[in-house]
Amino acid sequence: MTPAGAIPIAFCPLSSASPMAPFELQAEMQALQDLDTYHIANEHEVDGNDHGAVSGLLSGAVEAVETSPEAITEPEVFDVYRSLLKHSAELQGSTMNQLLDSLSSGLKAELDVTLPDIRNDDPDTFMAHKQPLEMFSFLLHWFVIAAEKVTAKGDEEGAGAAVGKPARGRSKAATTGRGAASRKSAPWSWAQHIPSILQLLVKVLQIPTHRLWTTTAERDAFINCITRPAYHISESKEYVKNAEIKAGVYEVICIAAKNHGHAFAAQISILQCVQYYEHLAEPMAECLTRLVQKYDHTQLAEEILREIANRTFSAIDPKTPRNISRFMVALTQALPGLVLRQASLLLTHLDSESYPMRLAVVEMLGELIRDISQSEEGDQEKRQKKIHGLFELLGERFLDNSAFVRVRVMQVASKICDLPSKFPTERLKLTLLAIESLEDKNSTVRRAAIALLTKLVLTHPYGRMHGGELALTKWEDRYAEMAAKVREAEGHSELEKPPVVRDDVSQDGEATEPEDESEATPRKVKNEDESSDAEDQSMAIDEDGNADGTPRPRRIPLKKRKSDVYDVSALNDEQQATELLQGQQAMSFKLRKRYCAEAVEFIKQIESAMLFVADLLGSKAKSEVLEAIEFFRITHEYEMEGAEAGLKRMLHLVWVKDNAAVDEDGKELKGIKARLIECYRALYFDAVPDMEPKQQVNRITKNMIECVKYNLPPRTLTPKLRMTYNTDMAGLTSLEELLRTMMDDDQIHGDVIGKLWAVYSSPKKLPREQRRGAITILGMLALARRSIVQDKVDKLLKIGLGREGKEDPVLARYTCIALQRLSGSAKKVKGSLIDKSTRFPMDSVIFRERPDLLCDTIIKGFTRRVFGQQAEGLQGRSTPIPPQGNQQQDVSMDEAGSETVIDKTLDESLTGADATALSADLTQSSDRGDSFVLSQLLFIVGHVAIKQIVFLELVEREWKRQKEVGKATAEGGKPDSAIAKDELEQVAGNAEDEIGDRVAAIRETELLYGEHSLLAKFGPMLVTICGKQTAYKNPILRAAAVLAFSKFLCVSSHYCDKHHMLLFTLLKKTKDPNIRSNIVIALGDLAVSFGSVIDESNAELYRGLSDSNRRVKKNTLMVLTHLILNGMIKIKGQLGEMAKCLEDPDQRIADLAKLFFTELSTKDNAIYNNLPDVISHLSTGEHAVDEEAFQSTMKYIFTFIEKEKQAESIVEKLCQRMRLATEERQWRDIAFCLSLLPFKSDRSIKKLIEGLSHYRDKLHEPKVFEYFSEILAKARQRQSKAVGASKPEAELNEFESILQEAKEQGEEDLALEKRAETKKAAAKKRASRRTTRPR
Repeated sequence: MTPAGAIPIAFCPLSSASPMAPFELQAEMQALQDLDTYHIANEHEVDGNDHGAVSGLLSGAVEAVETSPEAITEPEVFDVYRSLLKHSAELQGSTMNQLLDSLSSGLKAELDVTLPDIRNDDPDTFMAHKQPLEMFSFLLHWFVIAAEKVTAKGDEEGAGAAVGKPARGRSKAATTGRGAASRKSAPWSWAQHIPSILQLLVKVLQIPTHRLWTTTAERDAFINCITRPAYHISESKEYVKNAEIKAGVYEVICIAAKNHGHAFAAQISILQCVQYYEHLAEPMAECLTRLVQKYDHTQLAEEILREIANRTFSAIDPKTPRNISRFMVALTQALPGLVLRQASLLLTHLDSESYPMRLAVVEMLGELIRDISQSEEGDQEKRQKKIHGLFELLGERFLDNSAFVRVRVMQVASKICDLPSKFPTERLKLTLLAIESLEDKNSTVRRAAIALLTKLVLTHPYGRMHGGELALTKWEDRYAEMAAKVREAEGHSELEKPPVVRDDVSQDGEATEPEDESEATPRKVKNEDESSDAEDQSMAIDEDGNADGTPRPRRIPLKKRKSDVYDVSALNDEQQATELLQGQQAMSFKLRKRYCAEAVEFIKQIESAMLFVADLLGSKAKSEVLEAIEFFRITHEYEMEGAEAGLKRMLHLVWVKDNAAVDEDGKELKGIKARLIECYRALYFDAVPDMEPKQQVNRITKNMIECVKYNLPPRTLTPKLRMTYNTDMAGLTSLEELLRTMMDDDQIHGDVIGKLWAVYSSPKKLPREQRRGAITILGMLALARRSIVQDKVDKLLKIGLGREGKEDPVLARYTCIALQRLSGSAKKVKGSLIDKSTRFPMDSVIFRERPDLLCDTIIKGFTRRVFGQQAEGLQGRSTPIPPQGNQQQDVSMDEAGSETVIDKTLDESLTGADATALSADLTQSSDRGDSFVLSQLLFIVGHVAIKQIVFLELVEREWKRQKEVGKATAEGGKPDSAIAKDELEQVAGNAEDEIGDRVAAIRETELLYGEHSLLAKFGPMLVTICGKQTAYKNPILRAAAVLAFSKFLCVSSHYCDKHHMLLFTLLKKTKDPNIRSNIVIALGDLAVSFGSVIDESNAELYRGLSDSNRRVKKNTLMVLTHLILNGMIKIKGQLGEMAKCLEDPDQRIADLAKLFFTELSTKDNAIYNNLPDVISHLSTGEHAVDEEAFQSTMKYIFTFIEKEKQAESIVEKLCQRMRLATEERQWRDIAFCLSLLPFKSDRSIKKLIEGLSHYRDKLHEPKVFEYFSEILAKARQRQSKAVGASKPEAELNEFESILQEAKEQGEEDLALEKRAETKKAAAKKRASRRTTRPR
């Protein structure tokens, strides 16, 4: 039963079919776009649940088409296919397969008949095939659309899983009941049929369409019907991944464009595909490439490029330009010659608003340079001219306003560096541009610049003749040698210097090199001294070296020209050949000279970049730091001299705590510390090929010893080994951490450690630096593994504290440091009662065997080292130091008044019996001692005082620990081992205060004031020596006395309270910067120990920030940073002095100041609360700085004002301050500070408008008005991004008009005031004339 009015779902006989209207392909294709309104004359109702009825309906049409393909023209047959396709959503997979098989086989059969008829050239015959072909093509086109809808509905994940080769043995048997059931349960996909469909479409395009469709409109309609399925299939990303499907789509489009006039339609379709489908950018370029290469049809690609060149891309739409740019780049890579012909049009996109288009043009330039350089077509001069022009365009993009473009330019330049042609002159320009980019504000650009410089070094063209090294001195010597040969050949006598390569040098890159260029590879040169040391088991190092590495050119004697001696016309053939040979040799010398000149210039450029790259080692961007590490590793391998400073600075990165991360490109980045260790291991610890194991150990050992060599001239060390020449304490500490980490990871072989012990204990006479270096390295390694020194204590005592130690106190010092490793390196937890260090008994062999050396020689040697070069010079004299009365060795203070002040302070400090006794001793005693011996004594006294405090802290901690253990045992608690584990965080405050009070009493009453205290004897002595500058003038003695006095002040609060003002007086009056520096550090310690005692004099601490000595200023800044950030002293208006350091000429001081303010910003409102005082301090008064420094400082400080409420309050405060300002400089400074605020909210603007009365009369000053204009522009920019901001915009316009009126009124008032003053002066002048006129 069928519903009333429905057409029976059976194949109707011809007599019952409605007549069909004439088939017009173009109209049908147009109507197909809206299926809901698509009309079918004999439409059949399709019920998806009645599979049998649907199969019966289809079987009749299939049978008719199988009998004769022309049956498709019958209305009832054609309408069955259309009805099924219209309701394809209701069909099962088996029905869709049967439908596709019928259409494809019918079209194939029709083609088999049509092609022979066309070849027979009978128009009446082959024209009859026109309509069947159109109908089959239309139905096949409709099927592709329907199949995609069925696939999308049945498989939500797309058709990708079924994409593959067509199944073999596919037949109509798939429509059986069992197969239909499985099809119904599984999603249907026609992906396996797509390749055969595309092949069928290609076969259709073999028809000479111009014979069947005589009009252009009809022909285009048919070709569009054939090609649209191909475009439709390509819209699926999964289908395009299949190579067979992709090739079929390409063939359909190419043949249609080549043979059937489809070029214009293809141009539109391809651009639409590229524009709307991201995955089709590269495939469409590949399709055009096939069209050009296989079918020799270039017009379509050229037209598409011209169309792109004529388009304008907006920055608002990022998707379309991105797809177009990828298409252009892919097409340029495949067809560079074709793109080069259209390059002049495409270059207009270098000025496009859309940065992806600029990216595309930049990549195109790189591909064109690659193609032209590798091409051998055309004149070489013209090719070089084109390359030069492309390089000029590429260089301009280094200044692009988009960071993405700047990065892409450098990436393209890196690819160019890998080309066989090296472009020497252009490389020099690229190097300069890359160096300039190191100062870019964007970290990604800086990273790309470092990577480009690294690539330029790796691929430099100066490695064919002389190896890969880039040592500047060697190349300067080579240049001098070539210049001498050129002068000798030409007869010139002028001595030349290495020139700077100019831009006007010829661009012929090949002519600059005497031999074929090839990519240079780093050459790890094995130096002669290195190979000899590999055989020398004593590790003796030759200390002879060239102290001056600067090459000195030689003067070449002049040679007479042959033309001056012989008659040229009389030369025979042999002489002519000789002249020709000499001319060729002279030309060769010129080329080599220029080759060396370019190499020297390139090396100088890279050396100049190293300072910038070294600064970037401290960058916050991890990828940037990693690139900098790689840069210094590569330059060091090429033996560039400036790389040593970078390697030394890299050491400090060992303290960075980070993990692996992912960069912007999705690549995994190693941690900075891991990359640093890998770099140093590759440079100094990895094995060198073709070297015996014993030699490998010697080489690595020598490298490690060279790391810590002291006081050697730079030229005495080979470039490979000068890793940390003259390393400071910070460098040695970082090296210690590096070696400790490597030892923890078992990266240092045991044979190397054994070799270090062999060097340390060698019976041979070795240079002192070798033994020192060996024991220093061993002490560093012992931090990670105590057993390294634990098993060799006897050697340490025998060598370092034996005869060698007596001769070399520095060796004894580092031996003692190594012995300290025996107690372990576990860090003590702050406040913990647990001490994991090992303590040795007093009867240990360490103290029993060598007490004389420890107490005599080592102390003397250490004190000499403490007091620096002056002490060393005095030590070497054969006569003792003159007594204090000898003025030749004394350094007196210039100011006479300073002595009186210090003596007065001393008299105030020493009162009572101590002062009387000491004064009598000084007056009556006529004995004079050795100043240096007294300095040694005072140094030891001060050091003992500090160590007494340390010892008391250990005793206090041990008492508390024992008390806690006893309490826990009494309560039946855990044993001592359990307490050591569970009470690790136990703080000392948990014990009773009785122990702390007892220890504090010992410090106060026993150490410096006890009846039996030895230190008590020296307290008055130190006060006297520090205060009596006239009596004790020796600079070393005064330095030792002040140092010991500072330590004594840290022992007892009573002693500190009584004498601390003497320390401030010394800070103010002494002229020795070392003493002032020590006093600043001591005051920091006093602030920690007895803050309440010196709290009133804290302001004196800031005096060091204005000190003329850089070291004093740096130490003061570090001490204040520590005290302020830890809350030990309060800021009382002196923050402005700290802010001055932000603009200090010394970069290290400026960096420390920035670090201070960065950390201070983390404290609650610390910067905000003190900001007005900072502005006043720097703007007016005796502490004011110049206007430029003020602005630079404020720019940095205002970056920490991020809270909007803080900004609002600052606006209000600055407006009020503007009212009280009387000087124009203050007006400008306050207005500038207002312009630095972000003005993110309307409240900030409202506060500014409300304060108009405070600054209205100052707006006539041009700079003030300019800053307020900047504020208005900033506010408008924010309002433009807001929604519904009409009211605030009106308020801003009104405020702007008020500002303009106030400015004009102020200018008028100022002019009026000037006129009044002028008239007043004139009147006064006239009055004076009348009074002087005689009556």
